[in-house]
Amino acid sequence: MKRIGAIVLVLAAVACKKDATDGMGSAGDIAPPAPAKPRPSQMKDAVRPMPPLELPADAKRAEKIALGHTLFFDPRLSGATDRACYSCHQNEDGTGGHDPIAIGSGDKKLTRHAPSIWNVGYWNAAFYWDGRAKTLEANVQGAWGGGNMGGAPAGATPEATVAALDARTAELYKIPAYKAAFEAAFPGVAPKAEQAIAAIAEYMRSLVCTDTAYDKFAKGDQTALSEQQQRGFDLFVTKGRCNMCHSPPFFSTAMSVEGGAYFNVGIGTKDVPADQVDIGRKKVTNVEGDWAAFKPPSLRNVRKSPPYFHDGSVATLDEAVKLMASGGIDNPHKSPLLVDAQLTDAERADIVAFLGALDCGSLEKPTVP
Repeated sequence: MKRIGAIVLVLAAVACKKDATDGMGSAGDIAPPAPAKPRPSQMKDAVRPMPPLELPADAKRAEKIALGHTLFFDPRLSGATDRACYSCHQNEDGTGGHDPIAIGSGDKKLTRHAPSIWNVGYWNAAFYWDGRAKTLEANVQGAWGGGNMGGAPAGATPEATVAALDARTAELYKIPAYKAAFEAAFPGVAPKAEQAIAAIAEYMRSLVCTDTAYDKFAKGDQTALSEQQQRGFDLFVTKGRCNMCHSPPFFSTAMSVEGGAYFNVGIGTKDVPADQVDIGRKKVTNVEGDWAAFKPPSLRNVRKSPPYFHDGSVATLDEAVKLMASGGIDNPHKSPLLVDAQLTDAERADIVAFLGALDCGSLEKPTVP
């Protein structure tokens, strides 16, 4: 009898517990599950602080940065004295371009969108959208001597381009403030384009964005991200699969890989004849699998730098997230990493909110002599 009584008591307790948790208080009705919450363990595994930017020792780095800072904002470097480096990388545009396709010196339309330049010094032998430049100095020379700034005549040979840039440097050196800045940065060296390029590159390496709300969170400040941003970060590294191409802390998988990494997401291929598609990385490697593949940009400061992608074809961040999360644009070489994550509107809004936690600061504008 005692055993039977015990069984009855257990069953009664189970029944009471079930009644207490039933949504309608009856045996046939089960309460709906609680809304999904962020998974702290998965967020914790994905959080990584930014490493320091490692640079070789240089006793004159501060002076080079100061010179490069001024040159970066000076339109006199350009062919028509109408475009500075800053013209395509303004604060108002998150240091990216506001035009879908960049506009060069002489109002010449170029071929691709100007990307944000925060943390540009972290790229490893992979500059430009297609990674064709191996050093930041080569990138600077290409932009200065090419269509971006038109510092050399169109179609000039490499030797003629250097000669034209040398001549422009010599003109700037005649300005007393520039002469003093060049001599401070490169004492005892006759100023040529090589020194101007080196100075601009050193300034650009100083554009480090490592103090975002995400970075504070990564350092242990649990209040740095809002509840919605924490949900968004969890989705970013799990269901959304955004980290496949934009892994923390750089928020570009390509930034931590020597030579970069390149993905075809379909941008620029829809309803475009194959012979008119920007083939991206393939132009550098001539590898068929690199057709229309591009380096994923860092998402740091992405909220402030619309429009998006190498052709500036997507106007808003929400549209960009929706396009990528739905699997990109189908084409014969689309990356297999892109699949439809089937995000809800609320989940997409959470990811967009998280991306706001990657906001960087602004470039300081110098006085140009």
